Amino acid sequence: MSAAIRLVRGGTVGFELRRRTFEIAVDGKEVATLEVHGTVEVPVEPGQHTLLIRSGRYTSKSLPFEVSDEEVANFRCHSAMVWPRYVASLIVPSLGISLRRE
Repeated sequence: MSAAIRLVRGGTVGFELRRRTFEIAVDGKEVATLEVHGTVEVPVEPGQHTLLIRSGRYTSKSLPFEVSDEEVANFRCHSAMVWPRYVASLIVPSLGISLRRE
């Protein structure tokens, strides 16, 4: 059997200040890309994994998650949406992309 992760790109309010394509990595391996306002579903094996989103030098924090057989784990991601976070991400690239499980 298999499981999957579904990523939706976009915040609940506002707009993204960086609009480049995101690269999705599961367990350190790039598995898909995600455009602004896009959604992507990626099959994964059941078990524990780590999810990371990249765009150039900017990244999300590495997010460990577990998914069971035939489960779809839902995540939402977006780049900096307010200027203080945008400026902070110039110094700390891991603040450049927000990633959370829904």
